[in-house]
Amino acid sequence: MRLSLLVVPLLFLAATVRAQEVSEMVVPVVGSTFGPTMIRWRTDVEIVNPTGLETDVAIELAAVPDAPVFVFTLGPGQSQRFTDIVVQAFGLESALSPLRITTPLHHSVVVRANAYAVRDGVASPFQPIDVYGRSTWYPVRVLDGLEFSDEFRTNIGLVNTGDQDADFVLALQRVPGRNVAVTHVRVNAGSLQHTSIQSLFPLITSGSGFSVVVESGSRDTHVYASVIENATNGAKFIPSRAGIR
Repeated sequence: MRLSLLVVPLLFLAATVRAQEVSEMVVPVVGSTFGPTMIRWRTDVEIVNPTGLETDVAIELAAVPDAPVFVFTLGPGQSQRFTDIVVQAFGLESALSPLRITTPLHHSVVVRANAYAVRDGVASPFQPIDVYGRSTWYPVRVLDGLEFSDEFRTNIGLVNTGDQDADFVLALQRVPGRNVAVTHVRVNAGSLQHTSIQSLFPLITSGSGFSVVVESGSRDTHVYASVIENATNGAKFIPSRAGIR
């Protein structure tokens, strides 16, 4: 397979694909970064071409403006695996960003991503991260099964891969339809806000069985949560589901 690093706009396939004739998928968060007690969080990504046709693939860290676009070609049935993708593919020491995967239209690939923590050379179990597409956008999305206590902590991710700022309204609920607290967040264009649930709702000190209902009218947005066990650093990725206004 052919691999190259290019600092180019996202219409990277100009020689073979006319403008906008591309398919896009997003891993909402990949990272190589330190967490509490010097834990190193990493993300592995595998991209598979399940078709009988050769296809070009471009990947980019959508929230890192100076990161290069990584372009490669997958033959029929071929795959490319990146261990600690931020370091291996992009050569960055540390970053936290959504990963955008772009291919020519109708040349879909399969994308698998796993996050894990490393401490003292020992890795926690892999936690699969759901991959989103533009068809997964809904004006209202819900994150279920959240908790924050001495045993667990929860982070919320608000992703904006668009070229305009995006507004989010977040409502914390324990009973569906009954808001415990509401907050508004603006996320800059091409950026990610990854923050603790306590930072978003500071008046709530602890609890379990919570949901966060997220509203946004911007289509180039994604939301996710991660619930982490403090004792083991085992993480559970929480994908969003469609909600109702």
